[in-house]
Amino acid sequence: MSRFVAVAGNIGVGKSTLVELLAERMQWTPFFEPQSQNPYLADFYQDMQEWSFQSQIFFLSRRLRAHRDISDHPGPAVQDRSVYEDAEVFAQNLFLERNMSDRDYRTYRDLYEVLTRFLPPPDLVVYLRASVDTLVNRISMRGRDYEKGIQPEYLTRLNELYEEWTERFSLCPVLTVPADNLDYVLNDGHLDLIISKIESKLSGKEEVRFEAEEILGN
Repeated sequence: MSRFVAVAGNIGVGKSTLVELLAERMQWTPFFEPQSQNPYLADFYQDMQEWSFQSQIFFLSRRLRAHRDISDHPGPAVQDRSVYEDAEVFAQNLFLERNMSDRDYRTYRDLYEVLTRFLPPPDLVVYLRASVDTLVNRISMRGRDYEKGIQPEYLTRLNELYEEWTERFSLCPVLTVPADNLDYVLNDGHLDLIISKIESKLSGKEEVRFEAEEILGN
């Protein structure tokens, strides 16, 4: 059966790594986030007010294209960050923080809402949840120059918006993964646990949760 799983979460939480591991283990086709190709991203982190609209439109166009490609893909696929996060978390935060004007935000939202009506939703969103301390540490470890200016306060606001978005998101089930204490890179048991939860959620089980003893026991 063809499946479409989107991996969601804040900057530095480990989305790309999980997508890579799931693709390898489950034989799913990976669709990675296009951030290294965004010609506006470095400028955006230097001056959000000036470059927010351009950067978000770039991400929206690439994410919409990827979503459409995944929907047309004949086999199971896993996506690194969904189109919904771009609008409901990142663009909304830019607007709330007055880094995107009312006019630009309305234009962006109109485009997003019209185009996403024509897209079939994923079968599952896997939401990686992590504390700001964890995010800051992981961002520092990967050492991307354009991310050096990201402040903890910015990550905190994004975390809050992620929580609000996942609470109200209803287009498909959401599996929340507590990523602070899971190391699915070095601990095969943690990856096995995530995969088992994903499979259970995809099979239609409603109450699929991560319990503390499951994490500690692996």
